[in-house]
Amino acid sequence: MDVHVDDGNIEKAIKALKRMLQKEGILKEVKKRSFYEKPSERERRKQREARKRRLKAERRKQWNSR
Repeated sequence: MDVHVDDGNIEKAIKALKRMLQKEGILKEVKKRSFYEKPSERERRKQREARKRRLKAERRKQWNSR
């Protein structure tokens, strides 16, 4: 990953780097791996995320059918 610093504007380069990392999902992965997650907790989290995706898809489907 390359981030170009134009005219010494480090703040802008840091924002660009953070945006790239977020887009790639690296920040989420680092947070997830920063502590041990028991297998049962991981399974509950995955089920919760799947339920959230299903509900979101249903809401989107209802909204588009109007």
